[in-house]
Amino acid sequence: MTQTPPLQTPGQDAPESAPDRLSGHELIADYVTRLDGSPGVYRMLNDKGEVLYVGKARNLKARVSNYARPSGHSGRIARMILETRRMMFLTTRTETEALLLEQNLIKQLKPRYNVLLRDDKSFPNILIPTGHDFPMISKHRGARKQKGYYFGPFASAGAVNRTLNHLERVFLLRNCSDSQFAARTRPCLQYQIKRCSAPCVGKISEGDYAKLVEDAKRFLEGKTTSIQRELAQDMQTASENMEFERAAALRDRIKALTNVQQSQGINPRGVAEADVVALHMEGGQACVQVFFIRANQSWGNHDFYPRTGAGAEEAEVLEAFLAQFYDSRPPPKLILLSHPVENTDLLTDALSTKAERKVELAVPQRGEKAELVENAHRNARESLGRKMSESAAQAKLLKGVAEAFGLPKPPQRIEVYDNSHIQGAHAVGGMIAAGPDGFLKNQYRKFNIKDASLTPGDDFGMMKEVLTRRFQRLLKEDPERASENWPDLLLIDGGAGQVSAVQEIMDDLGVSDVPMVGVAKGIDRDQGKEEFYRTGRPVMALPRQDPVLYYIQRLRDEAHRWAIGTHRAKRAKAQLANPLDEIPGIGATRKRALLTHFGSAKAVSRAGLPDLMDVPGISASTAETVYNFFNEKG
Repeated sequence: MTQTPPLQTPGQDAPESAPDRLSGHELIADYVTRLDGSPGVYRMLNDKGEVLYVGKARNLKARVSNYARPSGHSGRIARMILETRRMMFLTTRTETEALLLEQNLIKQLKPRYNVLLRDDKSFPNILIPTGHDFPMISKHRGARKQKGYYFGPFASAGAVNRTLNHLERVFLLRNCSDSQFAARTRPCLQYQIKRCSAPCVGKISEGDYAKLVEDAKRFLEGKTTSIQRELAQDMQTASENMEFERAAALRDRIKALTNVQQSQGINPRGVAEADVVALHMEGGQACVQVFFIRANQSWGNHDFYPRTGAGAEEAEVLEAFLAQFYDSRPPPKLILLSHPVENTDLLTDALSTKAERKVELAVPQRGEKAELVENAHRNARESLGRKMSESAAQAKLLKGVAEAFGLPKPPQRIEVYDNSHIQGAHAVGGMIAAGPDGFLKNQYRKFNIKDASLTPGDDFGMMKEVLTRRFQRLLKEDPERASENWPDLLLIDGGAGQVSAVQEIMDDLGVSDVPMVGVAKGIDRDQGKEEFYRTGRPVMALPRQDPVLYYIQRLRDEAHRWAIGTHRAKRAKAQLANPLDEIPGIGATRKRALLTHFGSAKAVSRAGLPDLMDVPGISASTAETVYNFFNEKG
């Protein structure tokens, strides 16, 4: 990318030739006189320096000159022009670069008048890794750094888990980790219930397991008919050879495969790989429904609610959604759309460049593809209807919260904190967030309590650590409080003592304008008799049938669920931890040799040096390392 020399660069003040007295379309017209026909990206800023809008252009001069006209704009564009006090420009080599740069800036700056994809979640895949004689099959989320075969995306963890469940029944692939596999001395429960072929203890040869892996890959590629035919032939051969146990096992696999095919839902015959993307807009809000089709199978769907940029049209919303959605994930070969987008050729080129193969955008009018789009559009319409209804109810509840606790306006973000531990062990703090859209689950946070000086079970000390870490980070990342991450209300599980402790923390941090409410169980610790504590105000209660009371109870219960779930996960991880994993130089093979010889890690820790040296595969130096590790620990 190259920067246009006569124009301002990011971070500089407006050039002298754009007088401060100019604004709106007059200011824009002044900029137009110094623009050329290069492709690039422009930014429109208000008098506070906030970015109002980021746009791309095939021809910067032609595109920006449209804003210089004093009339003929939609209400949204007219308001944006009226607020504009400054512009910034970056030229690019190609239009595709301009599109990619535009979407990066939108995600970074979140301008008010742009369409913004707010839920940028990652979707899970199924991974069959390479580099192991008996590879496992597992769910994978995130960057594809590990070498192997990836199949996806799936719309949800539930969709992946259902498919993995089917694959275990049909192909008997292991799902244990490599370390568990190496340490196994006898078949696990998965083998007993016919969901694993037990390669860990030699119940299947490497060649036969490789055949199962290949069949699983073919299934995930949609080649189910050939797999079923081959299984039927193998069953027939086994029966003729009077290998009745093997024939029965093959029969069970065929039955499981048939059940998979019957439970796949909508399976298009003529669409092997596509994303079906449908948009529905109503009342200034939008819902985009995405269905994932891979290997002629429906792998689930997910709905998104992009911010519509104060009234953007359908074509602009859909184009912005596609550019942002595929910015962090690979696009499929075909994307079926409910509406045409503004720059089909440009978007196609950008997605094809990202995928390193041709990507097609299509708006089907008839046939099976049109039916798929219509189904997705119906789901988008119904989802948006439910969302709008829930939002109205949520807005009413937040207004009630403001009235109940004397807040100046309905809170847009409520944070609720809770701690969980057992007599101080495995202590964690949990934070949940809620707002006009309900629970903001991608905003939940967990805090491992790190302060070793705390007395076990010191709830005040734990809360102090959690709140300090949370707000120190907020103050560091967003001292101006410009983002949506600053809370408007804190709910604390506890009474006057907890509220006083939190108030002290906030005062020390210099945060004095975030209201907080302590929620205590009240008389007889009975739900419905909660008491609410606020700094400098008398304790209060809400009527037993008040919807706001029920809402506060739901928030508190969700925080408790999140905290105790985090605590249980930490406790379970600690219980499953094997001390042999911490010994330098002890990998999977030596760990397995030690466990096979002694039977348990506890027995290894009690073994003498001569006993350790007797273990096959354990050298004298390694035996000494193991002995010294446990001797020092003791």
